[in-house]
Amino acid sequence: MTDHAVILQASVDLRDPHDCTDSGDALALLEAVFDAPVRRRADGGYAPALAESWTVSDDARTWTLTLRAALTFHDGRPLDAVAMAASIARMKRPDVGATLGAPAVWGQYLAGAAIQAVDARTVSITATEPLADLLDILASAYAVPPEVDDPDFRRNPIGTGAYRVESSRPGEGVRMAANPHWWGGPVENAGLVFRCEPDADRRAAAVASGQVALATRIRASPQRPAVERAGRFWSGYTDPTSIIYLLNAAHGPCADARVRRALTLAVDRPRLIDTVLAGDGDRLEGFVSAAHFGAPTPSGDGAQGDGAPGGLFDPQTARTLLAEAGHGAGLVLTVDTPTRLPDEAQALTAALGEQLAAVGITLQPRVTEDRVAYAERVRDKRIGDLCVFDSSPMSTFRVLYEKIDSRVAGSWWQGYANPTVERLLDQARRTVEDGARGRLYGDAYRALQADPAWLPLYHHRLGVASTVALDTCPVRGDGVLDVTLLPALTGGEGERT
Repeated sequence: MTDHAVILQASVDLRDPHDCTDSGDALALLEAVFDAPVRRRADGGYAPALAESWTVSDDARTWTLTLRAALTFHDGRPLDAVAMAASIARMKRPDVGATLGAPAVWGQYLAGAAIQAVDARTVSITATEPLADLLDILASAYAVPPEVDDPDFRRNPIGTGAYRVESSRPGEGVRMAANPHWWGGPVENAGLVFRCEPDADRRAAAVASGQVALATRIRASPQRPAVERAGRFWSGYTDPTSIIYLLNAAHGPCADARVRRALTLAVDRPRLIDTVLAGDGDRLEGFVSAAHFGAPTPSGDGAQGDGAPGGLFDPQTARTLLAEAGHGAGLVLTVDTPTRLPDEAQALTAALGEQLAAVGITLQPRVTEDRVAYAERVRDKRIGDLCVFDSSPMSTFRVLYEKIDSRVAGSWWQGYANPTVERLLDQARRTVEDGARGRLYGDAYRALQADPAWLPLYHHRLGVASTVALDTCPVRGDGVLDVTLLPALTGGEGERT
């Protein structure tokens, strides 16, 4: 039996390839088995995948994709423009693209779009409105065969990716073999087995003992020392999920921009990261991270915008703003908190409360144990004055459109309105040239620092533990383990799942 390197993840969920998910664990599986027209690069741009090239019209409405020649599905059927167009068209169905109860995420962008195969290798997409960030959507447009809606498909999925599924048990494990006909060329590992292990300590210990080849989402403290003491390897990365508090801008004190601004200035983020994460985090000082398209880079010298984030801690100005808003004698805020996702939510709220007390703000926590019910509370706009939240899309465009634009009033929007930001978003939708569009998003970033919709806090700093040295971290900037980047692994042979 062929050796299969074993990879441990916190979850193993081989879901519908067109579900909208930002879960790194789910996407690691999808990206191993399926391909989309493009893949996200580390710098926020896009690299060719199934599409070798693309063009966009001056009005940002019509995109033309040229597919690679001789593409095939795992079972040998050709992947041509007809199949690719059908896959993209499937994404706009109202029953596709659900996430945490919010249906048709992709449909809000593709509804009404004309999608057609021009010839065997050319796909044309004409949107009803300008959509200069369509590649944000097409990075999730995985090519699937016609039987994708059959109940058996998730147990025996067929894609075009670097690996084909041999067998799977939902939530437990997925066994894969390398696809010898993958367009990207040979991969280093003949087979992989993804297994579920929710406990990070156990994932790290399994690598340390050599039982498995690799484990993801390992923290520097306390798991990294045990891994390295055993002669194994650790490679760090920053998880792109933003840990924030959504602010109720529709009702109560946080409807006042001065209170929202005071909250952002009252938090010492490095101290908060030390308290809650033992230092395993990177501070977040805007509505998206420095890795997002258009955001200022930490050094301020990148092409993604001007002016670096930094120094967003000014308790004296926070007190002044609170006094101007009529809260000089103190302010009590109700905060909704889940027990997981993020898992440190309760500890974070306690630590935040200690810091905010220094400027006269008292937090009253309201805990919800059912995470689905918590998401429903947020989506139904029934939060208190603020709530713990994790914002995960790597797309600056999608974050603005789905969570901040008051005209959309999306699932996670909480009453915020800023005409300047909305005007910048409209301009960006029409701006094809990346540099110019990035500058518009940089302007939106600064506008949202001056008038914040949320209280941004930090990102988790995580790592990959492995039995062999990794030249570069195989986790991309979007938080997804890219198995095509892995060297030959050693560590356990996958049992048939």
